[in-house]
Amino acid sequence: MNTYKTIDIARIIGIHVNTVRLYEKCGFIPKPERLNNGYRVFTDQHIEQFRLARAALQVEVLQNGLRKQAVDIIKVSALGNYEKAMELTRRYIVQIDIEKANAEEAIRITHSILSGMSERNVGMQRTYRRKEAADVLGVTIDTLRNWELNGLFTIKRTENRYRVYTEEDMLRLKIIRSLRCANYSLSAILRMLQALSDDPQTYIRKAIDTPKDDDIIRACDKLLTSLNEAKNNAFYVACQIEKMKKLSE
Repeated sequence: MNTYKTIDIARIIGIHVNTVRLYEKCGFIPKPERLNNGYRVFTDQHIEQFRLARAALQVEVLQNGLRKQAVDIIKVSALGNYEKAMELTRRYIVQIDIEKANAEEAIRITHSILSGMSERNVGMQRTYRRKEAADVLGVTIDTLRNWELNGLFTIKRTENRYRVYTEEDMLRLKIIRSLRCANYSLSAILRMLQALSDDPQTYIRKAIDTPKDDDIIRACDKLLTSLNEAKNNAFYVACQIEKMKKLSE
């Protein structure tokens, strides 16, 4: 197997030598052996691991644990546990598909509201308790509480003071969820949705009239693009895992 110095790795991968050391410090690559003079010795296995890590870290989506899942894959692969790394990669791809479905739903809801066909008029109306709403949305109760505290929506209460979420609330929350996944700040989301009133058509149209960077549909489209790129990178990561598994045999 070929061996390389730190500067060689930096040139091959196209990164700074300090980044090579950072990857080692973060556990993104196997610990390289060292010569008597302290110089690191890298192998072909390291090169493939660097390529895996670079691909996994290209994802722009930070929400809902996708970044953490990518980092876990990198670290497990660096330890040489390729079976587990492959299983984590499969789970990662499944999660990406879930996030894509969420973003597509947000676009569909927005289009529906713009056309005057709000989903709140479809089927029987129901309400959700906070735990139920969190489960449906795939977020934590603390996340819902944070959105409420930041003014993204106002919780309704029953006569006995229980918090409840209506179908209209759920539509709004689904859009918020996707905008957060698209890395929009809470203040940006609030700016987009602050025109919300009893007429959902009004608040969406006002939001769409804001600058293009704050366009809800555009944000979700950008999210879908990022998720598609993340999925392609995940398939590349899977191929890299198989390649490194063979190199280790």
